[in-house]
Amino acid sequence: MARRPVQLSQRQARACWISAQKLDRAEPFGVGPEAVRLAVEHLGYVQIDTINVIERCHHHILFNRIPRYRRRDLAVAQSVDKTVFEYWTHALSYVPTRDLKFFLPAMKDHRDNPVRWSSGVAPEELRKAIARVRREGPLSIRDIDEEPVEKEHLWASRKPSKKALQRGFYNGRLAIAGRTGMVKTYDLMERHFGWERAPRPATENQIIDYLIDRSLTAQGIVSLDSICYLAAPKKAAVAQRIEQRVRARKLVGVSIQGDAKTVYWARPETIEQLPPTPELTHILSPFDPLIIQRKRTAAFFGYDHLFEAYVTKEKRKLGYFALPVLCGDEIVAAIDLKADRQQNRLLIQNWVWTDAADPERQKPIIDEALGRFERFQLAYDEAVDPPD
Repeated sequence: MARRPVQLSQRQARACWISAQKLDRAEPFGVGPEAVRLAVEHLGYVQIDTINVIERCHHHILFNRIPRYRRRDLAVAQSVDKTVFEYWTHALSYVPTRDLKFFLPAMKDHRDNPVRWSSGVAPEELRKAIARVRREGPLSIRDIDEEPVEKEHLWASRKPSKKALQRGFYNGRLAIAGRTGMVKTYDLMERHFGWERAPRPATENQIIDYLIDRSLTAQGIVSLDSICYLAAPKKAAVAQRIEQRVRARKLVGVSIQGDAKTVYWARPETIEQLPPTPELTHILSPFDPLIIQRKRTAAFFGYDHLFEAYVTKEKRKLGYFALPVLCGDEIVAAIDLKADRQQNRLLIQNWVWTDAADPERQKPIIDEALGRFERFQLAYDEAVDPPD
């Protein structure tokens, strides 16, 4: 007989998710490159994005969980300690090196069935690019002197070799050994990690378990959509594995007030020890794991975030790059910010309160959080004191 799902209020569900995201504690991972490793391992991935009207999202996401975060901590984790690496999740992301085996099958699939922008690279071009990296050592596109060509699309490079390097990366032949801003340096995968023998790729069943466990750890309460975000082909296998875990009483069904259409699950211990209502305030990236799955954020918070960087100015409601503000367990505002790096200040372009807001009480709290965020933005690589 099927067990009835556990009934949770929206507020209880929010507390579980915020706690799973480690946004309810001041310094859950400590400091330094080791904190970066721990944070990326816990979250499963940290998305990378090129927009830099304020600090790029990978640094921003880590700052919200490592208040004394410094950008060089991520560089050390990637290029020295090699505890994180870059690959595609739902977007290009930093991923824990311990999880590399779960991505090796995707790399092989890309070798066999090239997709995206690297599909037009001839095998000979790829061989030449890899041979050059093997011969000369780690290379960035800036190290390659060649005649530029017309761009095929907005995000393309005018240097043909960039496509070959990208294909080598997606194929798993090359690793991104480091970054200077958004300029990537590529090295042979085996040389970067110091392998004598490459790790064994995970099986499909292991990958399904990995996706479920990654989501349970970082989300607390999961749905089929949240586990398989932008990976719809995995849904059937994930659903089957969830059913097996429910029968084994390793997962329990959850029903969230106000969201009768969605089936959720959680580990029994998550439901048995519900976390208290969080109290900290965070200025979040629109690519933060708490925000990026828009339907989930709306279901838990009653907040529909609008990403309007590609919307014409006159049609924007929140602003070019609005940042949601998490105050306790509510998203209470969206603030469109821009870093004025010449004047060394953070500009507020627009401030929109949500229906959940109490502006008179929350404005001073948010101003304090904005002060910490501004110091992080503009003091390029100095640690910022954590919130009280």
